Amino acid sequence: MTAIHPVILCGGGGTRLWPVSRKALPKPFLPLLGEETLFEQAVRRVAGDDCFAPPIVVAGADHADLIEAQLGPASGARLVIEPAARNTAPPIALAAALLPEDAVMLVCPSDHHIADTDAFRAAALAAAALAREDHLVSFGIAADRPETGYGYLRRGAPLAGGYAIREFVEKPDRARAEAYLASGEYSWNGGIFAFRAGHLLAELAAHRPDMARLVAGAVAGGRWEGARFHPAPAPFAAIAGDSIDYAVMENTARAAMVPADMGWSDIGNWAALAEALAGEADGLGNVVRGAVDLADCRDVFATTDGPRISAVGLEGVCIVVSGGEVLVTTRDGAQGVGKLPGAMSQ
Repeated sequence: MTAIHPVILCGGGGTRLWPVSRKALPKPFLPLLGEETLFEQAVRRVAGDDCFAPPIVVAGADHADLIEAQLGPASGARLVIEPAARNTAPPIALAAALLPEDAVMLVCPSDHHIADTDAFRAAALAAAALAREDHLVSFGIAADRPETGYGYLRRGAPLAGGYAIREFVEKPDRARAEAYLASGEYSWNGGIFAFRAGHLLAELAAHRPDMARLVAGAVAGGRWEGARFHPAPAPFAAIAGDSIDYAVMENTARAAMVPADMGWSDIGNWAALAEALAGEADGLGNVVRGAVDLADCRDVFATTDGPRISAVGLEGVCIVVSGGEVLVTTRDGAQGVGKLPGAMSQ
């Protein structure tokens, strides 16, 4: 079997996990769940046997040294240095242009949590099989609640190992999310993709020709420095950034999905992290890290890197003390943390 080529994207800033996640050390490179960082977990999931080739990691120059330190010397990984942040479609296209046309690439965010690695790998193999048949494949995450913070995929006709995608749906309101969950036809869009490199570039050229042309110019004018590839800055900076969903997936006639029930979370905010750590909760649903004293509290997440947190009578609240900053939010309000001045100005 031809190996799958993992492409790990490290572009996000993780501002909704401020004040722990900061520009110099953002969410992917933090050990939020256990001793490994989320990035290290992402790399480990696609290592260990001949199903996967060494990964291509795409990131900005600011984190290149940190990435190489967390990869270790024996990874065989290649690192593509983005000259500028341009959403997800351009960096994915950069990686595709560095691979053989027939290579199947598996695009993974660097900052997601997946509890069931075996289920992830099974979904990856199913997605790769569809990609070899020239489908562009999304992971459809098993929805277990009416989530309003994710986009959805609506299943269409069955395919071998998956389904055609009938519809891409933007983040819904609560009523629609409840209807999607009740119908059984919808999955969350987890931002994990598989496609044949040459097919992706052909679809990009068809639907975003300017982006495809500029990516090709950035690769043609780029240079290797050891295991690091530096695309030409000028053409890449001229790209109008876009997500891979908008640029390609919602336009192609070959969009497909594989079901993936693998304990997935994007750890998108403090409430999501608290949920991922539910196994550590006490009998009242409280999760604490560091010097924390709670009395008559329920469903409280509290973490501190030093100063003691003491709380009485709270419910559904997240309290975070880190690096001299203090954050207090309800779980329902956690999605808005990235808009706070402290998070935006770090």
